[in-house]
Amino acid sequence: MSFLAEAGLLLPVIQAPMAGVQGSALALAVCAAGGLGSLPAAMLPMGELRRELAALRAGTDRPWNVNFFAHTPPPLPDPARETAWRQRLAPYYREFGIDPEAIPAGPGRLPFNDEAAALVEEFRPPVVSFHFGLPAEHLLARVKATGAFVMSSATTVAEARWLAAHGADAVIAQGLEAGGHRGIFLGDDLTTQVGTIALLPQIVTAVACPVVATGGIADAAGAAAARALGAAAVQAGTAYLLCPEATTGALHRAALQTDAVAHTALTNLFSGRPARGIVNRLMREQGPLNPAAPAFPLAAAAVAPLRAAAEKQGRTDFTPLWCGQNAVSCRPVPAAEVTRELARGFAAG
Repeated sequence: MSFLAEAGLLLPVIQAPMAGVQGSALALAVCAAGGLGSLPAAMLPMGELRRELAALRAGTDRPWNVNFFAHTPPPLPDPARETAWRQRLAPYYREFGIDPEAIPAGPGRLPFNDEAAALVEEFRPPVVSFHFGLPAEHLLARVKATGAFVMSSATTVAEARWLAAHGADAVIAQGLEAGGHRGIFLGDDLTTQVGTIALLPQIVTAVACPVVATGGIADAAGAAAARALGAAAVQAGTAYLLCPEATTGALHRAALQTDAVAHTALTNLFSGRPARGIVNRLMREQGPLNPAAPAFPLAAAAVAPLRAAAEKQGRTDFTPLWCGQNAVSCRPVPAAEVTRELARGFAAG
């Protein structure tokens, strides 16, 4: 059976789940065009997640995807590391008149848990995807029992083999070009990370399940190349950032339409885990990958008030401007247009 038949799709195009810049509206627009719309759940409180799931279930009779993080939170807070990180940020706090003692600590992003599994059982999304591996065996079993098609991201061949052996129905091969968080989960050595063109055919050869290509795929030509290398479908995120159905903020949208998109880097400053975004002041001054940043997802709390203060002044100095390396085709057009262009390219590949 083909990937399209297994996942119930009309078109071999998946809209990448993008926390913070979309809700159900973008996912529904992609579903209406025949692709697989995705909802990022990791940053949503359970009440809001329930509302978004209800909107998806009511808004389409096509398959849709809900995405969760499967990370393992730090076992214990590290007060010394948090204090050192805030001391490093102290000049910025003084610049904006922020009292660092008044900034609450917080996880920012929760992993898939029993409460989330209960929502999956209630709403029964046709597709459930994960980032940073897969959840615990008993939680994954609950997801599989609903009949959901399960996918997860791999950034290496070893991760792809692990996912295929532990219950993934499809593997998403995430090339180094991809915007947002790296799905790396079997280690933290970034020298293992390679581009989509190198990674995709290796994973296709290594696993028997369907492989979805993502990273740098933003137009028809990229989709065609992915199919030629054995992809069963393509996943795109950056290409949708300027769509009217996305909730991408005005400052982020403006940055995506400047030459700034030519310079992206992996950074751990905003969350504690490497993620690709447009280089900004914080990344330049602190170094995009700084070992002082607290472990994921604890780094987010200390930067949040700086982001809010700078954005009030129309600046993105402390804003995570997630973006992939190929933003040339990122245009302010409806999501349906992006989806169909990618599908045309895939068909021609």
